[in-house]
Formats: sequence, structure tokens, C-alpha cells
Amino acid sequence: MANLKIELVKSVNGRLKKHIATANSMGLRRIGDISVQPDNAQTRGKIAQIGYLLQVTEEK
Repeated sequence: MANLKIELVKSVNGRLKKHIATANSMGLRRIGDISVQPDNAQTRGKIAQIGYLLQVTEEK
């Protein structure tokens, strides 16, 4: 199964509480934080919600 490397590239300051909580659940707290997550439906849903804050690349 492939993994996704997710980097927080925009600040969560001033965002909806729900979006901040989603970023925190992925281990992303500040700009530049990187998290490796499995490529599954749950992770894709989180990316869909806060994709405007993230940079996503696929790892093998």
C-alpha cells in the first residue's frame, strides 16, 4: 500500500475550528510539519477538507 507525504504549507491561524482539528489529527501543528499517512479513504477525506492548507506527494 502506498503512503502520502503531507506537508502543512499554510497557517491554521484564523481557520475554522473543524479544519484546525483535522490538521492536528494528522500531526500537523505548524507550517513546515510533515506527516506520512496511509493512502486510504479516511486520509483522502481529511485532505479533501483542508487541501488548501496542504502539499501532498505520493511515496512508495
